[in-house]
Order: sequence, then C-alpha cells, then structure tokens
Amino acid sequence: MDQRMGVWRRRGVLSGMVGATVTLAAPAIVRAQASGKPVKVGGTLSLTGFLAQTAVIHKIASEMMVEEINSRKGFLGRPVEYVLLDDQSKPDVARSLYEKLITVDKVDLIQGPYATAPILSAMGVAQRYGKVMIQSSMGIPRLQTYDRAFPATPFGSEPDKTYPNVILDAMAAMPAPPKTIVVLTSKFPSAQFMALGMREQAEKRGVKVVLYLEYESGNRDFGAIAARVKEANADFLWVGSLGLESNQLLEALRKLDYTPRNHFHLYPAPGPLALSPDGDKALCSTFLEPDEPFMSRPGMKKYAADYKARATKANLPYTTIDAQACGMISEWQMLETAVNVAGSLDDEKIAAWLKKNRVNTVYGSLRFDGPYNHGDAAQFIKQVQNKEWKVVWPKDVAAPGVKLIAS
Repeated sequence: MDQRMGVWRRRGVLSGMVGATVTLAAPAIVRAQASGKPVKVGGTLSLTGFLAQTAVIHKIASEMMVEEINSRKGFLGRPVEYVLLDDQSKPDVARSLYEKLITVDKVDLIQGPYATAPILSAMGVAQRYGKVMIQSSMGIPRLQTYDRAFPATPFGSEPDKTYPNVILDAMAAMPAPPKTIVVLTSKFPSAQFMALGMREQAEKRGVKVVLYLEYESGNRDFGAIAARVKEANADFLWVGSLGLESNQLLEALRKLDYTPRNHFHLYPAPGPLALSPDGDKALCSTFLEPDEPFMSRPGMKKYAADYKARATKANLPYTTIDAQACGMISEWQMLETAVNVAGSLDDEKIAAWLKKNRVNTVYGSLRFDGPYNHGDAAQFIKQVQNKEWKVVWPKDVAAPGVKLIAS
C-alpha cells in the first residue's frame, strides 16, 4: 500500500499485514512550497492489535502534520514523506520494522512508535544506527538511556512520583477524601511502573491500598478481576489500563451490579471510555484538552478543527482532539524545528541542537536538558462530563466553569 496524501482514503486500521506501508506526502499543489528529493521519515504505529484504538489517533495526527509541514517549506525546503508501518502492537515486530526502515527503505529520519514497549524495542535499533528518535508516549523515562532519544510529551523524569501525587491532591480535595484504594494494572511496562508508583505514594500519604492486582496486557476477560475489585469495595479505583481495557473492566463490574465510587484510568482509548455510560465521571491522565487555557496556544484552534474533520471522515467515535493526538503533533513540531534550525538531516547535529534549545509545541515550551533528556512535568487530570473529557485538576488549568465531580 503506497498512496499519496492527496488521494489517501482512510479505511480504518490496516489488518494483519506486517510491514504494510503507507507513504504520506504532500499533494502536487503543495509541492510549490517544498521541492526536490523528498525527505523520508519512517516510523511504526500499532494500526492493528490491542493498541490500535489509540494508535489510529496518532496516525491521523501524522497525516495532518505532514500536510502542514509541506505547506510551508518541508524539511530544508524539501517535501516530507512519512513511511508508516504497522507493528501490530508487538514490540518484536516494531524492532524488525525499524531495522527495515533504516536498512531497506533507507529513510533519512525516524519517528518513534506509540506506547512504551514498542518504543523500547525501536530505541535499541535507533541506537545501533545512531538515529535520533522522538517519541510521545514513553511512560518510563529512566529507561530512555539512549542519548539521542527525546520525549515529545512532558512526563518529566519521575512520573511515578509526580503524577500519583497530582491524583492524590485531587482526591484530597474531594468532599469526602478517599481513605482506601484499589490499584489494578496491566502488566504493560509503563502501566505497571505507574501502578507501583501509585501504590507507594498512596501509602506514604495515608491512603490504604486494600488490593493491588495485575493482569496480562491485552486481557479481555475481566469477570474474575471485577469480582476481586467489588469484594475490596475501596473508596477509589485506580486502573493502569490501555486501549479498551477500561471499558471491558467497567462492563464486567456493571454485570456484578457494582459501580466504583471514584475511578481513574491511565491510558485508555479516550473516545470509547468517554462515550460509554460506564465512563461517566471517569478520571484519566492528560497533558491538555481542547479548552482554555490550552486553546490559546499557537495553532491549537486550527489543529482542533483539522483533527475533528479528519477523525470524522475516518469514522472515529470520538472526534475531539486530545493529548494523544497532540503527542504526535508535538513529535513533528520538534523534528521540524530541529531539522530546519540546525540546518541539517544529520542525526548528530539534530540531537546536539535539541539538547541545547527549547522547542515551542502544543504542550508549551519543552526543554530536553534534564535526566534522560526530559524536562519539566506537566501532568493533569481530566474527567468525563456529559460524554466529553474536561481538564479538572489542578484547578489553575481546569476548563472554565468546570470542577472535579466526586462520584
């Protein structure tokens, strides 16, 4: 599959084709701004498998950014082509495909995949060939030990400490602060990492962890797990979920006539959880949502409108831009800025520039001179209210007129 942006027809995810390729480029009308031999940027996304519900959001954001970059001057005046492969939500497949992108497809640059496990696999390949790799969803910063790997999302260097305390601060502000918590998590690396941090920080602040339970990544049968959660009957349920796992858990709990009093979900597919009746008042991690103060950032209104149009055309159930889409936007903003300001496609020069400079992104001004090339943490909490995600905590970034609602 090798098609141009101008004639690309979205057909959902690519099914079952390891190495299926989508080449995103500028339509002919845009090439007047960028000319010459295309700059090939390669990457993978989980277009199939249990991460596909979220990765498709990243794919749409990439389409949007390739077109926008080429409407300016591309990279160094040359048009950008994005060679996208399907890693099937499997780290070993991601590893093989990045090897292919670099050695067979001969891409000039690479972008990171979605989710921690594929990112770690891709990073090993990037390090072997000295390639810069920008990624937006690596949830364990201390494992990003490769010197030319950079985060596009403001996790900070210790999210297992900083983020649980943001959640605990929000819990403490509730009319009846929770005294007990269940920590339930996928064994997916980043979710497990954050769950352990949540357990540790909760205990430090006097919130009793009455149940800590792990399940296999991609699990679909939550009946027995739901029974354990109901039996524990804690004041607060924290779920280290990915994709549709939260929806499946909440459905299993409903079948047991149990509704958690307050519940937080780490990395769910945002649309399905927001639109489900079970997701009402669910809490979730975020870095921005399409309300003030975030919509005043440069380009956000355009990105939000463009994303909505593309997501609608792709038949996504939830067409509102969110932190997931903005992670990929930030990746491309970083790469475009570093290449064009450094004036080079050389990975060593791009990496050196990023380490010494800030980049303005949809997440704000990011720096990369801290531990593991990370900068400041900027993690927030959003909540489903009237089937829409709204930032509710901290209060200074909450959407106008919106407050945290305790279940």
